[in-house]
Amino acid sequence: MVDDLGIGDLGCYGNTTLRTPNIDRLAQEGVKMTQHIAAAPLCTPSRAAFLTGRYAVRSGMASYGRVGVYIMSAVSGGLPTQEITFAQLAKQQGYATALIGKWHLGLNCEKSDDLCHHPNQHGFDHFYGITVTNLRDCQPGHGSIFINVFSHIPYRNIGIGAATLAFLHAFGIIAVPPKLVLNLALLMAVLSALFAGFVVTFPYFNCFLMRNQEIVEQPFLSENLTQRMTYEAIEFLQRNSERPFLLFFSFIQVHTALFASPGFRGRSQHGLYGDAVEEVDWSVGKIMETLDSLGLNENTLVYLTSDQGAHLEEISVRGEVHRGWNGIYRAGKSTNWEGGIRVPGILRWSQVMPGNKSIDEPTSNMDIFPTVASLAGARIPEDREIDGRSLMPLLLGEVERSEHEFLFHYCNAYLNAVRWRPSNSKSIWKAFFFTPIFSPENSTTCFHTHACFCTEGYVTYHDPPLLFDLSRDPSESTPLTPQTEPEFHAILGVMRQAVARHTRTLTHVPDQLSPGNMLWKPWLQPCCSTLSQLCRCNRDHLGS
Repeated sequence: MVDDLGIGDLGCYGNTTLRTPNIDRLAQEGVKMTQHIAAAPLCTPSRAAFLTGRYAVRSGMASYGRVGVYIMSAVSGGLPTQEITFAQLAKQQGYATALIGKWHLGLNCEKSDDLCHHPNQHGFDHFYGITVTNLRDCQPGHGSIFINVFSHIPYRNIGIGAATLAFLHAFGIIAVPPKLVLNLALLMAVLSALFAGFVVTFPYFNCFLMRNQEIVEQPFLSENLTQRMTYEAIEFLQRNSERPFLLFFSFIQVHTALFASPGFRGRSQHGLYGDAVEEVDWSVGKIMETLDSLGLNENTLVYLTSDQGAHLEEISVRGEVHRGWNGIYRAGKSTNWEGGIRVPGILRWSQVMPGNKSIDEPTSNMDIFPTVASLAGARIPEDREIDGRSLMPLLLGEVERSEHEFLFHYCNAYLNAVRWRPSNSKSIWKAFFFTPIFSPENSTTCFHTHACFCTEGYVTYHDPPLLFDLSRDPSESTPLTPQTEPEFHAILGVMRQAVARHTRTLTHVPDQLSPGNMLWKPWLQPCCSTLSQLCRCNRDHLGS
């Protein structure tokens, strides 16, 4: 799973300027899905849904606030232990399991070392990676994501209030004690100092690398990090070549802050972003080479995807464009327009699945859960709703249509849109109940907030919903109307009934991204040295 990779970034999906020969070869030797959908347009909920086969709202991993992902390590929210991942199912069947790369689903609950949300607690025997995500703050010289805080300060209202107060004081209408002004100035100075200290120390407390339950590098160094993780994956495959295994390689690239190993810098036509994509392709190639050298190609299923579409609002502190390409699809990460959720979906299983095949049926990253269960010989849990459907009948050509008649698209915890693939039609209907307010106005981005939000004030609600037929308008350029679509109201009626049925399957669960669970808690802070040393350490070589 690549992080924030756009569907248009790969040669096999139409890119002609980025070099991705290894991934393209995967598609040529396997099956390429052209309507593969991420269950959410943000990292944390998408990954929760991917691992559990369930919409993130079912596990409490979908936020009701503006921020939809974890951005700090010392928070108490995370994937609940009651959830079952496909790694747990495989492990129960005797598979060796590993997660290498990004987790982003929580770490601790009550103490800094209880590791209640750690990958080891969710079915992964081996873990080597980061528990949060690769933020700008993790890379020197890339600025800070918290600079965006200033875009939410109501400067105009504060200025008007201060000017009004000064005017009233000047004309003797009210008296403003000098002591009050001094105290307010002092308060602002203290808050500014605290904020500056938070930004400066953030990388030391949140950008760390773990091997299993030990922090081995804090803060982590991006120099050759993808290569280190690639060789960790190769060692796992070599150790377990004689037994069943499940490896989840979760790339830290191409999420910003962007980085690439020295051997890849400056090689692409698309700056640092292109360099990072081409390094990912190199890594995929090394893993494929290892499977081949171990004689495992014919009994190993390989799956490649992205957690959501490319992040279009990424501009570096130097003004460089650090974003991917979502092809013909509208908008990107943090939205449920097709550019935010239609992602690469490539599967290869030599001698079992046909090669050079393309499937245009709606599929979901949640489908990997039942697919893994089926291949591992595990029973799918019957005590909960599983939203994914096994891909094997579709991949093997046993059926021509996806089992997904409806797919529900959530923006955080809010139902944003519905996709309907009628069994008696070639149409693929998609209805939006609300859409993000873009900035600049005529763009498909949310530069004013760095990512699009799902809450009131940042969206436009639609009644009736916006309706598109993706089979005719995959770019979602022109909403249908009763005048252009005779069945307009009937189509929406069926989709509303599907929403009602779906809603009845939802149960209340604790909100893992509530303000309380997202709040920084000092007693949960992971630290591999001492606070006086800003938790710094570098002992990754000890475990290599």
